[in-house]
Amino acid sequence: MVIAGRWAAVALLVPVLLGAAPSVGHSFSLPLRMPRDCGEPRYFDTASLACGACGPHQRGSASGTSCVCLPGFKMVSNNGGPSVTCEKCPENVNGVTEDGWNCIACPKGLTTEGKCKCLNSEILVERDVNGTLLKEALCIHCDGSEQSFSTSDVLGNRCIRCEQTFINVSKSCDCSEPNILTGGLCFSSSGHFPPKGVATIRYGQLGITVTSAWFQKNLQASAAACWLYSNLTSCQALGNMCVMNMNSLSSASTDACGLFQYIYANTAGLGIVHSISFWRQYLPWIYYGDQPGLASQVLETTQFPTGFSFKGTNKNIKLQFIAASYDAEGNFLKWQSLEGGVLQLCPDTLTRLDAAYIFGTTYQQSCTISVSKILMSFPKPVFYDVYLEYPEDNGQQYLWAIPVLNLNLQYNEVLVNQGSNRNNWLLTRRIFLVDALSGKENDLKKQPRIIRIASKITISIHLVPNTQRGAIYPPLITIAYTDLLVQNPDTQSVTVSFSVNYEMSQSEAQIQTDIALGVLGGLAVLWSLLKTAGWKRRTGSSVIDLQTVFKFLLFYAGDLANVFFIITVGTGIYWLIFFKAQQFVSVLLPIPSQEKYFVTYIGCAFTLKALQFLHKLISQLLVDIFFIDWERPKGKVLKAVEGEGGIRSATAPVSIWRTYFLANEWNEIQTVRKINPLFQVLAVLFFLEVVGFSNLALMDSSSSLTRSSESYIAPWSRILRFGVSSAVWLVIAMLQMIFFAMFYERFIEDKIRQFVDLCSMSNISVFLLSHNCFGYYIHGRSVHGHADTNMEEMNMNLKREAENLCSQRGLLPNTDGQTFQISISRRMRQQYDRIHKTLTRKHGPTRLLDSSANTFEQSTKAYHTMNKFLGSFIDHVHKEMDYIVKDKLLLERILGMEFMEPIEKSIFYNDEGHSFSDVLYYGNEATLLIFDMLFFSVVDLASQSFVLAAILTYVQQEIFRFIRNTVGQKNLASKTLVDERFLI
Repeated sequence: MVIAGRWAAVALLVPVLLGAAPSVGHSFSLPLRMPRDCGEPRYFDTASLACGACGPHQRGSASGTSCVCLPGFKMVSNNGGPSVTCEKCPENVNGVTEDGWNCIACPKGLTTEGKCKCLNSEILVERDVNGTLLKEALCIHCDGSEQSFSTSDVLGNRCIRCEQTFINVSKSCDCSEPNILTGGLCFSSSGHFPPKGVATIRYGQLGITVTSAWFQKNLQASAAACWLYSNLTSCQALGNMCVMNMNSLSSASTDACGLFQYIYANTAGLGIVHSISFWRQYLPWIYYGDQPGLASQVLETTQFPTGFSFKGTNKNIKLQFIAASYDAEGNFLKWQSLEGGVLQLCPDTLTRLDAAYIFGTTYQQSCTISVSKILMSFPKPVFYDVYLEYPEDNGQQYLWAIPVLNLNLQYNEVLVNQGSNRNNWLLTRRIFLVDALSGKENDLKKQPRIIRIASKITISIHLVPNTQRGAIYPPLITIAYTDLLVQNPDTQSVTVSFSVNYEMSQSEAQIQTDIALGVLGGLAVLWSLLKTAGWKRRTGSSVIDLQTVFKFLLFYAGDLANVFFIITVGTGIYWLIFFKAQQFVSVLLPIPSQEKYFVTYIGCAFTLKALQFLHKLISQLLVDIFFIDWERPKGKVLKAVEGEGGIRSATAPVSIWRTYFLANEWNEIQTVRKINPLFQVLAVLFFLEVVGFSNLALMDSSSSLTRSSESYIAPWSRILRFGVSSAVWLVIAMLQMIFFAMFYERFIEDKIRQFVDLCSMSNISVFLLSHNCFGYYIHGRSVHGHADTNMEEMNMNLKREAENLCSQRGLLPNTDGQTFQISISRRMRQQYDRIHKTLTRKHGPTRLLDSSANTFEQSTKAYHTMNKFLGSFIDHVHKEMDYIVKDKLLLERILGMEFMEPIEKSIFYNDEGHSFSDVLYYGNEATLLIFDMLFFSVVDLASQSFVLAAILTYVQQEIFRFIRNTVGQKNLASKTLVDERFLI
């Protein structure tokens, strides 16, 4: 029955809840209210998050979340929130007890809260020892005589012993004149009192000077106690106030730092601490000293006692930073490791925060924090003296003090720690993260007017030059503070960053790079001059004109691009190997500012290589080419005679289809390469992003190809990024070329050599001129006399050739040499040009459907003339334009030029390497490969994305391949009279 009753109640409740449910389009929003927005007669209801009205004779409490009785009224009941009942006290008992529940007579008057008040040296007593409420409150005087030396505490509810300085000076708890009362301490006027301190703090970034309530209360007292009594806490508090004032000095002011320096200068007799001349006994170590060049001496003279190593049994990659922490009052808090994000304002996981102190790992962290969160998390500053812990051989742990470069430090209102000249730096020791204390005016309980935040902290670690054991100089903490005028903490924010950088001098590496660049650049000039001389000979000109200078610059651009390419690739791979593989640290990666020359070299290499690539591309699109058809007519045919209506016998025409077929094959091999570009891009991307080689480009000491998602990911090094990508690109390209050369072209398909075979089977030779007087010749004359035959005869010819039953294919008898480099005489070139003028047209070959008969016949005649001329030239018919066949000298092959000038006779150089591919993509694979790699690298350096670089590289490959095919096809049709419609 009970269960049934419960289900019945649920059944009744469900319709009510469903009926109360809002519609789908209802807005689930409410106005934002803060406790401070409610005002005194109301309170903040924490259940409804809205303001509610207090009852009669009530007002909001100090916290704003409940109601309290007005002065003169006692509580009758209080259940929290507005559930308070108040009752007015009688006229003769007008005071209210401290707990608010009873009325009591107050003989010495009331406070603004309606409570009883007593004098400073008295305590308020409202109840008897057993808790019985007194009819009249008592003000008990604390005994300040020599026997007790007591006075009331801050709350005025018990007597405590007087502060010791009161007793020392006046032998009582009073500090009456002529004694001096400051900061709650009493000092004798007859003592050597320090100068009057200035309780102002200047915020230089805002141009505002604030009279600090904290300084007003504590500055003079701390200075006096430190000076007169060597009070340790007071000395630390004075030092903290100097640090809050940015360690800034002024020759005309006795601010916090002025008082600290005054005490420091007048306590030389107290001695020093740990043999450190800047660390005075009883005083905190704030400054290193202002001697010129001291910063350079501290940072570059003495080595840190412990070395670091990435691998091996003596692996040491942990930077054991430790800090002595103090509060604003000067109390020592504790020793604490910097691990766990002590100096890092940005929140993160402990694993990532602690990665900042792994040696060799460049660390960068940045975020934006709201001012309200800063005020909540750092109500008072904490000060840190940072050390680096290290062990000695005896097992004892020691500390090395870490210097601080405060970029906000001023001397006479002038920033002194600016620029890179260390001789002018003034190093300090103590730091803080947030100061929301010194910017408070008048009342320390109120919100600060200005806060000061450590917006940028950088720990710099410099490697000792030429070290082989991982020796470093003392680290340097560089800190920059931001002054922020607090207006609306909830909407204001500030950006903070924390980084750890590792540096080494790059001057020696830069000198070596400059030497290599100078030597290789000089060799590039000589090589370009040789290329220009060879080009002049191949053009048949001996005059140095503007075109010659322009050609030299183009050649030099390509050679200088190779110089920059060699230097950058060598540099990238050097840093990749020697940084990632080293055991004891001997090299550190260049920081981003030191990489600018390297990035400039990559940009120069790409720009110059692009000029060379475009130069070669345009040269290939302008080559002269002609197909020499050796086929002769077979017999005669009957042909109708136009206009006569008769039929007569005529020579049988030679089929043009073989020429069309060969032209199509030539058109197809124009963009054939020694590698597969698409596979190249995909393979590089696979190894970089999937296998994880890109992780080798991170600025850390790890050589692992994988990274945990929970671990800190170091920033990219542009040098390592280029080194990794170029190494992967070159290795994959080399493997592709080896595969194509050793396997694919040998056993599957070799399009270049197949084209030469096709020429022989088609009975067509190819005459190419890449320069005015230089080019290539492919001898395709069939050893069978003709190629326009049926399948049976063709197979028979191939069989006879395979069984050596016919002569060899070579140009010369009993030779196999079919490809030649040709250097023709000027007379030969002139005759070629005369015929060529009628062969080519302004707009390429005339279309068969709309061409005039005269133009077509003229072109056909020119074609046959050129075919006959070149055929007769090859057959030595023209004695005045004859040629000789010879081998190139070894030096000629190495230099890529010809020593002999073809004055009377042209020269055919035997070529076993099919060098005619120089006018194709195939023969310029090195240029294409380097250009693609540099394009990939430039895009990656600009975008820091291998994926985007791969996509854009493939797109540009396809664009230039399309241009090469399209324009090359038009040039082929124009130069050979092959109608473009037959090039498919």
